[in-house]
Amino acid sequence: MKHVISIHVANTFGAFDRVATMFSAKGFNIHSISIGETEIREVSRMTIVTSGDDQLIDQIVKQLHRLIDTIKVVDLTDHEHVERELALIAVNYQKGQLEEIKNISDIFRGFIVDINNKTVTLEITGPPAKINAAVNVLAPFGIKEMARSGTVALKRGEQLAAQKKEVA
Repeated sequence: MKHVISIHVANTFGAFDRVATMFSAKGFNIHSISIGETEIREVSRMTIVTSGDDQLIDQIVKQLHRLIDTIKVVDLTDHEHVERELALIAVNYQKGQLEEIKNISDIFRGFIVDINNKTVTLEITGPPAKINAAVNVLAPFGIKEMARSGTVALKRGEQLAAQKKEVA
């Protein structure tokens, strides 16, 4: 089963490397990884999507807690959360297909961000399942190139408010 793990780490040199090395050394698989600063400049949030049974995920969480830069680790899978991903998808097109591709983009609430004589590049954001669906619909046109950001996730609002009250 896939798990979305949120990790707060100190925004210091080598913090990302230590997490990635831990996954590699222990033989844990990473489906996607995303990292960026939080609302606190000295703290970065890593969102890692991995898979495994409950015992393996417990082991991953325990190993993450042991790393020197780790501040907080939460497996969001069992919590109400919002997850999003960004995809840039360059699709081949021929004369007469542009309107159809634009309609597909609109259905997925995407944007055309680049176009030339042979390809059109779409930007689509949403849950990973939505990105997968868009890729499947666009595949018959011929996907020339694609880049996906990896999942980013946060607990839903009510849980965040309760969590902040506990800290205060």
